[in-house]
Amino acid sequence: MRDVDDGFQRVASLAEVPEGELRSFDLPGIHVAIAHVENELFAFGDECTHEGCSLAEGALGAQEDTVVCPCHESEFDLATGEPVKGPAVDPVPVYAVRVRDGWLEIGRMGERGT
Repeated sequence: MRDVDDGFQRVASLAEVPEGELRSFDLPGIHVAIAHVENELFAFGDECTHEGCSLAEGALGAQEDTVVCPCHESEFDLATGEPVKGPAVDPVPVYAVRVRDGWLEIGRMGERGT
């Protein structure tokens, strides 16, 4: 990982997150999951707010617009991080994510990539 311009950090190559898959990456101070769904990327905190299980070890929801925690099946909206099914009640953080020259870059929390 390396810092790039305007607050984004290079995380991995796009090839490391195949279409329809979830992957986890460690950044300084946070664990981030990235979902690649229908040519769109979503980055969010990799820890379920219910009991801290890795969301990247879970699965995409039936409509592929959510991620389902493998431990207790809490379900979170990929775009907003809001829980859509409990037991979790708190959202997971979402991060800006973009692709530049074949590299995935993660930006600040709460923003969308460009």
